[in-house]
Amino acid sequence: MLNGGHATMTELPHSRRMLILVICCAAVLMSGMDNTIVNIALPVIHKDLHASLSELQWVVDAYTLVLASLLMLSGSLGDRLGRRVIFLIGLIVFTTGSALCGLAPGLGWLIAFRCVQALGGSMLNPVAMAIITNVFTDSRERAFAIGVWGGIVGISIGLGPVIGGVLLQFAGWRSIFWVNVPIGIAAIVLLMLFVPESRASVPRRPDPVGQVLVILGLAALTSAIIEAPNRGWISAATAVAFGITAVAFGALGAWESHRNQPLIELRFFRSIPFSGATLMAVCAFGNYSGFLFLNTLYLQQVRGYSPLTAGLLTIPLAVGSLIFSPLSGRIVGARGPRIPLVSAGLVMTLGALMMIPADPGTPIPYIIVCYLLFSIGFGLVNTPITNTAVSGMPRSQAGIASGIATTSRQVGTTLGVAAVGSALSTELGHQAIRVGFRSAEVIPWWIVACCGIFIVVGGFTTSTWWAKRSATRVLSEEAAGKNPAPSVERLADTPEVTAKLIQ
Repeated sequence: MLNGGHATMTELPHSRRMLILVICCAAVLMSGMDNTIVNIALPVIHKDLHASLSELQWVVDAYTLVLASLLMLSGSLGDRLGRRVIFLIGLIVFTTGSALCGLAPGLGWLIAFRCVQALGGSMLNPVAMAIITNVFTDSRERAFAIGVWGGIVGISIGLGPVIGGVLLQFAGWRSIFWVNVPIGIAAIVLLMLFVPESRASVPRRPDPVGQVLVILGLAALTSAIIEAPNRGWISAATAVAFGITAVAFGALGAWESHRNQPLIELRFFRSIPFSGATLMAVCAFGNYSGFLFLNTLYLQQVRGYSPLTAGLLTIPLAVGSLIFSPLSGRIVGARGPRIPLVSAGLVMTLGALMMIPADPGTPIPYIIVCYLLFSIGFGLVNTPITNTAVSGMPRSQAGIASGIATTSRQVGTTLGVAAVGSALSTELGHQAIRVGFRSAEVIPWWIVACCGIFIVVGGFTTSTWWAKRSATRVLSEEAAGKNPAPSVERLADTPEVTAKLIQ
């Protein structure tokens, strides 16, 4: 048996590469499910820890906010210090944070330990993607591995509520965190035995100023949205929070544009397909997290179902992603990204709008149809977004490339819960969720639907000839040596080539 730290990429047999793919996907599955598994536990945590609606939002968003803030830093650290060692640290911290969440004596402690969890989780997704792209050096095998990884990301989100419902029914809300501990320990052992070390030949210099500005901007924006119903939308505190957001992101743009090796590669955003994919990822994952947040409250608070029943009813949310994620890859390879993106936006919008009239007496088959439509859309959207976001990015900076793509998802997840929860809280006023949900849910569902409409628009816009021309121009500049990243190590030759390989 080869020790994980003493094998090079070219020495790895096919079976070993497949095992590494399984290890990376298992870690991503664990951290991905943690994004959504907590949603199904919110009503129980609300009752057990006497949490308000805004505090429940923080239980979810504390995790996704830290993830979104640190993903690019973690990818950069992996490129510089070694992906295997950063992945190992991430697994240890995530597993420890999970155990601490299960032991949390109060809500404040739970939110703090969720941040610890997220610190470890931020080292898993982008570094796993970087390991995969460096282990699979053949372009066709790499495309297959990226497709599997993208499918696991979508499936993990759909499985979270189902598994969470089962655990809540039989072991309580703390079990949804403890279940990560044995999985994390197994992943740590397998990583140390089978995954070789890799790092970028020319790693980026640290960008602490950019990192601080990212954290400050995202934290201020999330806080402003979540706390506005309590503070008042036109209060001084809310205005200050939005002001800090604007200043932080403005300063970030100015700072990054003058750095030779920035934390965020602004030059890639000159490619309309890449910037469009980033925005669509924000909308798609904001769409899904908002849908799941509202659905959890509807099933348990409005209809009075147990966590197990609520979890089982969300199985269609996993089924749609499981079936349509690989199908989406085939459509992208055969016809390009427009068809799955536009179709995804349409059915997600329809699924959200159909939930507006739902009340305690709405027939369950109707609700299941809504879930199926929405999950079909989410299954269709993830692969073309992943493909568009990573195509043409430099493999030598794979951690940064995948970090940008994954960060957009986590930003969307964070803002989706913040925006939908804030709108619901504003409409509820001082009413209890069970009493006022029916009249307060209209605007939140429209927010979810509007995200779907944006995906439809983005699907058309990013596949036009002038959008493709902008991507070609960015890649041509890279190949001509106008930018520091070497073109010989691009993740794929063009977006179209990678799309045709994911079949």
